[in-house]
Formats: sequence, structure tokens, C-alpha cells
Amino acid sequence: MKRNILLLSICLFSFTQASAQVGQPYIHDPSTIAECDGKYYTFGTGGGGLISDDGWLWHGGAERPGGGAAPDVLKIGDRYLIIYGATGGGLGGGHNGRILTMWNKTLDPKSPDFRFTSPVEVASSDGMEDQDAIDPGLLLDPTTGRLWVSYGTYFGTIRLIELDPKTGQRMKGNKEQDIAIDCEATDLIYRDGWYYLLGTHGTCCDGVNSTYNIVVGRSKSVTGPYLDNVGRDMLQGGGRMVIAAGDRVCGPGHFGRTIIDEGVEIMTCHYEADFDWVGRSVLGIRPLLWRNGWPIAGERFRGGTFEIESERRGYSLELAVDFVRMKQDRERFWQIDTTKAVKPIPNQTLPEVIGSWPKGDISARCGDYMFRPWQRWTVTPVPEAGGYLGGPYFKIVIEGTNRALAATGNCEVTTVPQFTGDDAQLWRIEQLTDGTFRLLPKRIPGQTNINTRLCLYSAGDSTPTLAPYDFGTDNSKWNFRK
Repeated sequence: MKRNILLLSICLFSFTQASAQVGQPYIHDPSTIAECDGKYYTFGTGGGGLISDDGWLWHGGAERPGGGAAPDVLKIGDRYLIIYGATGGGLGGGHNGRILTMWNKTLDPKSPDFRFTSPVEVASSDGMEDQDAIDPGLLLDPTTGRLWVSYGTYFGTIRLIELDPKTGQRMKGNKEQDIAIDCEATDLIYRDGWYYLLGTHGTCCDGVNSTYNIVVGRSKSVTGPYLDNVGRDMLQGGGRMVIAAGDRVCGPGHFGRTIIDEGVEIMTCHYEADFDWVGRSVLGIRPLLWRNGWPIAGERFRGGTFEIESERRGYSLELAVDFVRMKQDRERFWQIDTTKAVKPIPNQTLPEVIGSWPKGDISARCGDYMFRPWQRWTVTPVPEAGGYLGGPYFKIVIEGTNRALAATGNCEVTTVPQFTGDDAQLWRIEQLTDGTFRLLPKRIPGQTNINTRLCLYSAGDSTPTLAPYDFGTDNSKWNFRK
């Protein structure tokens, strides 16, 4: 955050938003999302933040004292560490920044345990040096347990310091180290032996004219050097693109990573401007994919009409109905008249086959895809059904009908004649880090809790069922083909 803070106001977002969350997802410089007592929190510039019960519908109400800009939050043990920039970034006309940390046992402002400790300064800049102490990002190294902070803006370098994970204070004797230039709002993450430095490049705080985008470099050491995909050092301005403008939103910045499950990750950011909502700054949540060892933003699933294809074999999810042959005037290949006009063969239509289908429930199976009516599924968001971290629930019906895919009480899958909105007919659809998808029914009939464990699973080449999600097997993975 390197320019004067804009005066921000809350607006109500409807489900028609293409890339933002729904409710009141208005925020600038959001922290990484943190979970506390079943709710999700993110904090932003100015002292406030957002809360969500399900990760999809957001509203204001998160509290953080100290004001300032660009906080981050991290749960360590049974406490939450908050870090933020008190000044800097050109706020008040200067770059004499201060970075502070404080603790709280809970993020719920209504809890009797909600009390922040007194802030402690861990880094600063004097306004004259080639550095600006603002925009901190936290990393608790899973391999060593050491706590690191990257911070800084375009006004100089991005620096790295180490904190004590027990106190949140600067480690005694620690000296800051320069690790990047030409970016700001950085974040550090670790994956598979690599440290990744995510930085926000471009201009901010200029509405629809903001050019923010997020770039990345990686290193085998947390102290760098951080190189991009063609070997450029981020200390020399390198960086590989992670996410840029698109889909009528621009200026993605302030990266955060959340691991939901093995192989299920999301990235958070703010969009400087959403073109569909007067260019306001909103929270963005996207699937986080990994390709050849590099993070890249996936596209949020929005629905459509698809073949639902099993990654296990490549077979298609379909109704277990009789195969209806199509009529064709066939020609012997050695007797083809090349002067005869070629006429396309139309696809088989629903009215041609639906009369042979049973009227009640019809089980599901997998088979060779032949673009037949019993293999084409229309997937539609159901906004009134709520959602999960990053997406709404969906209904999945045979194209042109209301026949819906549903979970059964014995953990199988079937199709029911009519979609009723029952939880067993609602599906959580998440893109995995390898680009495939997992599908989970919202609830298993007879069970009380929301289902987060059982997914659509290919128990055999032709047998779909429900089973515990396992990223390590293709049985849990599906693709949506147009």
C-alpha cells in the first residue's frame, strides 16, 4: 500500500458477482484468511475486517486496534499473531514506517477472551533510507518452526526479518536482509522444499486504472535468492506472474494462501476494482493451482453444461439407462461418393430417449462418453443454499431436465426425478492443485453435520460412489468437459 488511502464504503454484493465473494466483501489489503471457532476472518487497512460463517457470505465486524495498513494474521499454538504497518507507504506524506505485532486468544470480538496485547515494534524505517516499513507478511516455517516476516514497498527494497514465535518480538541480534525490489505487499509460503516469495507488482489505489498483479520467485533458502522461472532474481526485479487482471476485475494484490485439505488450496487477494460494482475494492478468493512447481491462480468454477469425466479412466458420469442407438445412413468406406454433399448428423435429443427412462430414482454409473443426453449435466449455483470457502453450492441435473444427482443414506449416488434443494442434492465443487476437481455432497442423508469428508469417488471404472477424499488417488478426481 504505497499511496494515500481512499475513503472506503460498504456496498451490498449480489450473487451476480463474477469474481468477488458475496454479501459485503469490501476490503483493501486483506490479510491471509484465519479460522477461529468455525468462522473465517480477514483484516484490512484501516483497522477493520470481514467475517464469514461459511467462507462464502462475508460481512463487516472484524476488529483490530491500531489502524494503519496491510495487516497479516497467523495462528501459532492457541493464539493469533497480528502484524501490521502503523505508518509508512506515503501515509501522511512520508516513508517513516513502523511494523507492530500483537496477540489475541480469539478473533471473535464478541468473545469474553477478546483482548489484544499491547503492540510491539519489530521493524521501522526513518523516511530517508531506501526502504519503507509497511505491508508485512508472516511465515511460520513448517520445517524449522522459525517465524519470518517480509515487508516493504516500491520505495526501496523488500526486507526479511526473523521474529520469536513465542513472543512475536524481533529475535535478538537479527539483522534485516534485502530480498527483492520492484514490488510490495509480499508474502512468504513454503511447499515441497521450496520457499516462495509472492510480491504485488504495479500500481494501486487508482480504481479501474490500477495495474496491480501478483508475481513470484522461489528459493531453496528462506533468505533467498528468489529466482523466477527464467532465473531472474527478484532482487533485480524478476518475478513470474501468478494472477493479473481479468473477468472485469483488475488490480489483484496482497496474496494469501490457505490450505483446506491435501491438494485443496485457495489464494486470497483484493481486487483494486470490480467493474461491475462501481470500481470498488473487494475480496477475491480463487483456487490455487501448482504447475511444474509454480503457483498460479485457477478460475473459480461457475457452472455450465458438461461431461463430468472421471480422472481414473476417462469415463463419463451418466445415468444407468439403456443405450439408445442413433440412426445413420451408412456408406461402405470403399464406395464413398466424394461428389455427394456432406450433411452433419444431429446430436441425439432428449425427447428421443427420455421416454425409455424409469420415472423414479435412476442410479449413476460411468461409461464411454458419446455426447448422449444421459451423459450431459447442467451445473448451476444455488446462492440461497450458502457456500464454503471460495464458492457456492451447486445443483447437478441432466441437461434439459430437473433430474438431480444426489447422495444416499448408504453413501452411494443416485439421481432423483426432481431437484428440491435438499442438502443431499447440493454439491461442493473445488478445483484441486493439479487442476482436477473434487465433488462433495453438502450432507449425507441421516447425518447431522455438513459433509467435508466423503466425495464422489470412482470405486471402479464404471462404479461411482461416495468415499473418503484422497488426493493421492485419481478415484477422487473429476474433470468438467464442455
